[in-house]
Amino acid sequence: MDNSISILLVEDDEVDAMNVKRAFKKANITNPLYVAENGLDALAMLRGEDREKISPTPKIILLDINMPKMNGIEFLHAIREDPEFKCISVVVLTTSNEERDKVAAYNLNVAGYILKPVEPQKFMEAVSVLEVYWNLIELP
Repeated sequence: MDNSISILLVEDDEVDAMNVKRAFKKANITNPLYVAENGLDALAMLRGEDREKISPTPKIILLDINMPKMNGIEFLHAIREDPEFKCISVVVLTTSNEERDKVAAYNLNVAGYILKPVEPQKFMEAVSVLEVYWNLIELP
């Protein structure tokens, strides 16, 4: 994947965030990876509120659904209403298998909805699927 493309991971679970980092390393994905602990933190990082703005703006966001302060669906609403961020590709990476979460996410134009597997090998396979997806789409 093009190393100039940065990725934002919005994940409140430290273990899951470490698993994503480990899986990226094993898959040789060396893109800049920023981590936010919830939707509010992610919005602040994107907008540069009380911290340095992520630059360039991430092309891809990996998003958990179940988080404190601002959950994934609320975050999706916020970025889809913002002209600067509405075109960012978002892939939901969550433990939530709730039909209402899937429907809400797809209604907000997510690129995919992947259930977080517990087993490390399954997690690696999920990240490999993401890498194939990123290589198939053309990101301007």
